[in-house]
Amino acid sequence: MIKKIKFSEGFKETNKVFLFIEEFNTSVGRLFGNGDRNKIKLFELEELTINIKSFKTPNLINKIAYKNFRKSKAKRSFEFATILLERGIGTPKPIAYLENFNWLGLQDSYYASEHLVTELTYRELVQLPNYPDGDNILRQFTKFTFELHEKGIEFLDHSPGNTLIKKQENNRYDFFLVDLNRMNFHDNMTFEQRMKNFSRLTPKKEMIAVMSNEYSKGYKEKSEIEIFEKMWFETEDFQERFAKKKRLKKKLKFWKS
Repeated sequence: MIKKIKFSEGFKETNKVFLFIEEFNTSVGRLFGNGDRNKIKLFELEELTINIKSFKTPNLINKIAYKNFRKSKAKRSFEFATILLERGIGTPKPIAYLENFNWLGLQDSYYASEHLVTELTYRELVQLPNYPDGDNILRQFTKFTFELHEKGIEFLDHSPGNTLIKKQENNRYDFFLVDLNRMNFHDNMTFEQRMKNFSRLTPKKEMIAVMSNEYSKGYKEKSEIEIFEKMWFETEDFQERFAKKKRLKKKLKFWKS
């Protein structure tokens, strides 16, 4: 077994975090979340809480691909977090990633970052229409997304649970991206790329109206109506494809049973 591990520059407690990762599959650490796809555990390191994600074991093709052709999800998460912070975008501070390889390919991988405790995610805005200060939060979130786009950051998993939101003084909010392994970086993002990046966030037309209104204040190349129509078109298209995929999975499960 070959281990590859890298730590963020300046991080001193490397031995302890390495042990946390090595002991991940034991009773050590505290489970965080439901672990449906990837398992997350929290570990206490003096006054710092370490968030370690264990990525799902890749299939045979990906085992080989991650060894020879592609970066693992753990490595991409670490590198993308570093890039985001360099560009002034909020995300939990990256600490380390570790990959285990055998002769065939990647066996498992882990990404360690600082654990952030925040008040909500974007999901609460969707599920709770009367969430306190919801309109203000939604507008600030839209400004945050506009900043991402202006900096050429296409967050492919820009979905309800992947933005942590922390309240500051005077009804100001900070935003932190998580689940970082799928991103594209551009010199300039097209209008189509920008609008498609909103498609997974909400099926609610009234939220799209607020976001298109706020986005139009910064993006002057299109009118508010054009922004709304394109944002809603991309949202409906995603919702239709998502529903179709869900129906297909249900049929496959029925046939298997």
